[in-house]
Amino acid sequence: MHTDVNALFAALWQDYINMTPSADNIHQLLSKGEPIINDHIALRTFNIAKVNLSVLAAHFESIGYVACGDYNFEQKKLVAKHFEHPDPNQPKVFISELLVEEFSQAAQTIIHGLIDQVDVADTKADNFLYSGRHWQVDLASYNTLLAESEYAAWVAAIGYRANHFTVSINALPEFEKIEAVNEALKGAGFTLNTSGGEVKGSPEVLLEQSSTMADRMVVDFTDGELEIPTCFYEFARRYPMADGNLYTGFVAASADKIFESTNAAG
Repeated sequence: MHTDVNALFAALWQDYINMTPSADNIHQLLSKGEPIINDHIALRTFNIAKVNLSVLAAHFESIGYVACGDYNFEQKKLVAKHFEHPDPNQPKVFISELLVEEFSQAAQTIIHGLIDQVDVADTKADNFLYSGRHWQVDLASYNTLLAESEYAAWVAAIGYRANHFTVSINALPEFEKIEAVNEALKGAGFTLNTSGGEVKGSPEVLLEQSSTMADRMVVDFTDGELEIPTCFYEFARRYPMADGNLYTGFVAASADKIFESTNAAG
């Protein structure tokens, strides 16, 4: 496992922009030449012992991260945790896992078949969190999963890598409000996730979030290719709590809508 937090995030970022070229362009659009602070990244997995949330979290816990919050998404049949590093300048980490047993027998069989192909040793390797797919999957299996859960289909096709990075609006030199960031993005031709409105959350819940719709890429399956959504870029503005410190958690109602950034655009 990685021993250096900066090296891990640099590797995650490089893999992410390979899947999400728009993120690199947005990074340049918003940074105005200044470094961008990454608020958090998110990872997705299944609640199967070999690859569950705890397996992914171990990679972060080994470099000092601690669990700070639990979240439940009943409609999407997911649970999640977020993790923070003792150094507040390091990104937060949001890891979710799909509750596989809550899906149809057909979907469960497909998902277990994928995870059966994973070598346990690979899940402990330095590069696991940005290693992509560890299994063969056919188009019929992907479509079966997609009919029940966009999330399940995404993990089946894309594998292990950052689902998104997140710009900290609080640290942007040229932008103060999330609406200004959104306008700059739209002006440059990027498509925003409008599920639940362009801005999810509010100052009252101490967090505002927005995101692009995921980039699309042709992905190989065992019996063909298909262009599907990959990863997206998120933007977060945090507000101070009563003690004056910025809120560091997440708002489940907002995160629920952010998940939809990887939906296939209608």
